[in-house]
Amino acid sequence: MSESSQSVAPRRQAGEPQSEPFVLPLWAINIIRVILYVLSRLFWRISYKGVENIPKTGGVLIASNHQSYLDPIWKSLPIRRQIRYLAWSESFDWPVVGKTISALGAWPIELEKADRKLFRRTLQWLKNGGAMVIYPEGGRSLEDGEMLRFKAGAARMALEANIPILPITIRGGNRVWPRGWSFPRFFHKVEVIYHPLQCLTIQKGEDARQAARRETDKLAQTIGSAL
Repeated sequence: MSESSQSVAPRRQAGEPQSEPFVLPLWAINIIRVILYVLSRLFWRISYKGVENIPKTGGVLIASNHQSYLDPIWKSLPIRRQIRYLAWSESFDWPVVGKTISALGAWPIELEKADRKLFRRTLQWLKNGGAMVIYPEGGRSLEDGEMLRFKAGAARMALEANIPILPITIRGGNRVWPRGWSFPRFFHKVEVIYHPLQCLTIQKGEDARQAARRETDKLAQTIGSAL
């Protein structure tokens, strides 16, 4: 999806709201990205590798390890296109935070149960050429940065939408805002690595579930290789 194509929107399913929640236009989000990049360089000396692997158009799932609450900001800064994020549903009820993340493109997800409506909404967004951030771990990594076992949902969605996954490794985020801490710490270096796109396939003799598990293990290996 190009910067001039800012309105990739899923076709609505029966029973869904007739209008999408307000999302800031891309030009406004890009201004915010510049400000957040300056702050991230100042407070965490953030650096990036492999930005040439970021696709400028087309449907893509953006998958990474999840070390801190700041991960969605850090890995989105070089991506100059509209992005949707799956965020914990309860965070939308927090004062200020809920409206802010909604305006930045977040969609609520309930962590402990499957949401078929959200799955259809996300699938249509991806098929229409959108970019979606997802965390295969399902929650934040351990305090030492070790990844949790990846769930296969991202790979299943990518296979069904026939789109690639952009694997990203975030390194150092666990020292900034580890699990159990209420506020971030400053002046710990953070590095974000964008790996080549992972194009998913179903091999001979596999069903979709088996393929998703194999591709998920491959994704975890790629992301973990740069930690």
